Amino acid sequence: MSVPVCELTDSREATDALLEVLRGGRWRPGAVGRFLYLAAHRSMRQAARHPDALVQAVVLHGLLFMSARGPGAKRWVVISWSLTVLHLGLLEDRGRLTGADVITLLRGNLPATTLGRSRWSGLLAIALDLADGRLARRQVTVSPFGDYADSLADAAFWIWLVLRYEPSRTVRAAALAAWLVPVVAVTAVGMRRGSMPDRPRPALLRPAAAMQVVVAVRHALRR
Repeated sequence: MSVPVCELTDSREATDALLEVLRGGRWRPGAVGRFLYLAAHRSMRQAARHPDALVQAVVLHGLLFMSARGPGAKRWVVISWSLTVLHLGLLEDRGRLTGADVITLLRGNLPATTLGRSRWSGLLAIALDLADGRLARRQVTVSPFGDYADSLADAAFWIWLVLRYEPSRTVRAAALAAWLVPVVAVTAVGMRRGSMPDRPRPALLRPAAAMQVVVAVRHALRR
């Protein structure tokens, strides 16, 4: 007898089971509806099973919301909070967000802050990325939450930065390709075969790592 999706503790098994619902249903409206229902149900159950992490997410995003400045800043924080709460199941057996997770979420919310709109925001994002990576490597138990949050924070911040501040069309196009192509490719493969593939590794060999330095330095030197 198969275990219901909402009861699966392993996040990869749960993701594969959800994707199989879509593939098995051939993307018919009924299959899409069942996929959305099961995903939402699992997210709510997993949030309830991680009360400490849920409180951390609410407090952190509450502080960010109160300090948010600029057009769309508060909406950005609300979206970040929603994504965080909906993916607490990725913590698996860990009950709390770690220091590395918190730094990752702060980096992803830089566009909603005054610091995010400064000329040094790109270099600050790189520094925060290095800091959370160093903390993550010291953790005894590792969960998929930090890994996926790190990728989403990178994509969200750097795409926002190049679209808002980068004047060169060539650099914008290269940056968008560096962050969007891997995400789209992995998602498309996962949807097609009904299971989530491994993401490209190591991170330093991906084009996005080099683009971070290019975009950050250009942004810092620009008046």
